[in-house]
Amino acid sequence: MIRFRAVTKTYGDAAPAVNNLDLDIERGSITVFVGPSGCGKTTSLRMINRMVEPTSGTVEVDGRDVSDVPAAQLRRSMGYVMQSSGLLPHRTVLDNVATVPRLNGTSRTAARRRAAELLDVVGLARTLGDRYPGQLSGGQQQRVGVARALAADPPVLLMDEPFSAVDPVVRAELQEELLRLQQDLSKTIVFVTHDIDEATILGDKVAVFGIGGRLAQYAAPEEILRAPVDDFVAGFVGRDRGFRHLSFQNGDAVPVHPVQLVDVAQLQDPALQVRDGWALCVDAGGAPLGWVPVAGRSAVTGAGDLVPGGSLYPEGESLRRALDAALSSPSGLGVAVDGAGRAVGVVKAAEVLALIEAARLARSGS
Repeated sequence: MIRFRAVTKTYGDAAPAVNNLDLDIERGSITVFVGPSGCGKTTSLRMINRMVEPTSGTVEVDGRDVSDVPAAQLRRSMGYVMQSSGLLPHRTVLDNVATVPRLNGTSRTAARRRAAELLDVVGLARTLGDRYPGQLSGGQQQRVGVARALAADPPVLLMDEPFSAVDPVVRAELQEELLRLQQDLSKTIVFVTHDIDEATILGDKVAVFGIGGRLAQYAAPEEILRAPVDDFVAGFVGRDRGFRHLSFQNGDAVPVHPVQLVDVAQLQDPALQVRDGWALCVDAGGAPLGWVPVAGRSAVTGAGDLVPGGSLYPEGESLRRALDAALSSPSGLGVAVDGAGRAVGVVKAAEVLALIEAARLARSGS
């Protein structure tokens, strides 16, 4: 789908920003460019839509050299999402999203109708359509930026550190939203980040760029974490790459144990007996709210006395999620939830660690 062939970019007499890049990006995949500042990842991204012109070499999209396509036409054929969302402050959300269809000749009515549909796609209420960017949160602005990039239904979506300016909670939500969108839309996405965790979460393949604009390693996230090709990649991935690698180890074998469940109303009952040290408080729909400790039960007078419960383990997901849930929980028990977010039981760190060790031994013996 996208091919870099011997692509180099230099500025004057300085060292190359990108040095002899050869890279093939598969159709319908998410490819993440990652690396330290100044390694050429954003420059490489921008050469795809000719925001930056290569000094030498060729960039092809669908077999056609991008230099043969007028720059404005090329850019309107691709979606582009940047770090600051880049929304026009004097236009409403709907008119921002409708920008590219209008440039492509779509009527205002049809473009705004498409924009309203896309608000649903990116998880925003249609009632936000008449607001201005300054009236939205940072996370909402980024969702509008994604909707605008999708408005002309482009086959290629370029994303330049789009989630780096939002807080960690919103960032995680946006990452999940992007993966959900990709399941539905199957775009060819090139995503730039400096965060190796974000790269391994999102990427079907990850391109690690080194200082001097060289491509250090290009592989699936699991391979980069398991077998970094050199000391630079190993250092960039970090010493805890073994923990990150757990994200690719299936958690289907993690035992889920029953746990005592109580609802909020029961917290008011002085006769409530907490067995085995801890009980899990859930709402009317079964979603976990926090832990009720056996110690100090007589002082419990309401939901405000709950102990926050740590992260959750969606049943059957990775060993990393299971271990994190257990280790972050004040009870030492990770809360397992089903697809609807209802508590289904708990997992124990010792059992997850035993599965991790068994997987390690199996790999070393194979």
